[in-house]
This record gives sequence, structure tokens and C-alpha cells, in this order.
Amino acid sequence: MRARSFSHVGITVSDFNRCVKFYWEVFGCPLVGVADTPPERVRSFFGVQGEAPSCKIGWIRVPGGAVLEIFHFEPQQPPVEIRWNRVGLTHMSFNVRNLEKWYDYLQSKGVECLSRPERSPRGHSFFFCKDFDGNLIELMDLGHMYYVLGWLGPLGGWIFRRGMYRKYYV
Repeated sequence: MRARSFSHVGITVSDFNRCVKFYWEVFGCPLVGVADTPPERVRSFFGVQGEAPSCKIGWIRVPGGAVLEIFHFEPQQPPVEIRWNRVGLTHMSFNVRNLEKWYDYLQSKGVECLSRPERSPRGHSFFFCKDFDGNLIELMDLGHMYYVLGWLGPLGGWIFRRGMYRKYYV
């Protein structure tokens, strides 16, 4: 058994409409579905208590096929700081081209960027920004490796599982 592809990542947001607008206006990701969850399901499945708890769920499609599943709960809980060295999810990432242009574009949109684009020892370039709720977004330019990974990724995985990365599969 194995997974077919990456499907989605879920994030809880403070403002549903603001989130939809942010990801559409900044990254060109359209809202493709919305559902309102009945209060009894919000209580039983999500464990949110209150007189009439609510949860609006939206699906935002990212070019390439992945989806951001967004949740807006009432009543809301305050956000917690995500730390790199704590077990759990830390960020999401978008593959892009021309990081310097993206950096300038995001700055012009008022998006908080944590650093200028930099090059990793393995050759790709990246930088991090935050959405309006403080969620970390990595913008990554894989350069020619985007195509190499797309075409040869499955073959490389097969080879590396049997060679230099064998110790991780024991």
C-alpha cells in the first residue's frame, strides 16, 4: 500500500473571508468549496463546546492540485506560537519561480517576510513569510530540480531506499 499523492493541509483561521481573500489575492488560489457544520457535529467531532458552536470549512485549491482546507470555529480559541523544535506541523510550502520577484511582490502586498531569499547547500532557494494569522509559508524555487523531481522522483526514491537512505527504512 502507498499514498497516491499529497491531498491537503488543514489550517484553522481567525477570519474565513479574510483568509479566502488573502490566498486568492496573494497566491492566486481560488475557493472551490464551502460547508457549514451543524452544531452537534462541531461538539461531538471537533470537541468545541458552547451554546451554538459553529465551524465553516472551506477548500482553497493551490495550482498543481493540492488544497488548503480552512476551518473557522466559533467560539474561537487564541492562537499558540508554533516552534520549530516542537513535534508537529511547522509550515506549508509553495513551489514558485523567481524568488526575488516574489519577495518584492509580497513586500508590496504588505505580507510579512521573515528574511530575504537565500540559497540552500543543496541548490534550491527559499524564504519564509507569514499569512495574516501568522502561519508560516515557505516559498521555494527548486530551479531545474523541480523537473528532475517530477520525472525522476519515483525512480530516485526507489534507488535511495536501497542505497544511501537504507538505514532509515530499517
